[in-house]
Amino acid sequence: MLVDVVNMQGQKVSSVELPESIFEAPIYIDLMHQAYVRQMANARLGTHDTKTRNEVSGGGRKPWRQKGTGRARQGSTRSPVWAKGAKVHTPHPRSYVQLMPRKMRRAALRSALSVKAAENAIVVVDQLTLPEAKTRHMAQALNTLVGDASALVLIPEKEAYEGVIRSTRNLPDAKILLANYLNIRDLLMFDKVVMPLAALDVISANLG
Repeated sequence: MLVDVVNMQGQKVSSVELPESIFEAPIYIDLMHQAYVRQMANARLGTHDTKTRNEVSGGGRKPWRQKGTGRARQGSTRSPVWAKGAKVHTPHPRSYVQLMPRKMRRAALRSALSVKAAENAIVVVDQLTLPEAKTRHMAQALNTLVGDASALVLIPEKEAYEGVIRSTRNLPDAKILLANYLNIRDLLMFDKVVMPLAALDVISANLG
């Protein structure tokens, strides 16, 4: 697949061939869904907790004697049937981690990138540079490159793009992400993917 390489003003400067094995791979909807569910599940902390009868305070004394009162027998005021009592069948700390083989995760990424490429949602720039590290400069550049669409901006490394990172931080419809950290959730959340040629090389090395 041949795509245009543009500069920050949206002008075509050259063309580049996207790797067929990554951007024209078979599209597996079920695999992308599984990878997305796995990522969302692994992000859960699982720290929710409720107290059982062993943990709730109080209730050590039998509220009344077993027989002779005419009332139902009770052993504790912290029984689940009492107000302010313990809880049963309620959440406790647990892990939501789901395992997925690396080959399947990479296949899901290739499927998502192929969908983006088929929709002409891949924007390749020659160099991702700004005249000044200002949010308005990045907003103007993204408006030129993708219009009103949301954008996932991939960078090959952090050190050389500090100004771009700071300039994108306050834009609600854009996100900066290292190409090494490319994931299925961000690919599906944003309309367009903007990357310099150096980030394309990183993706090719990781998924090729």
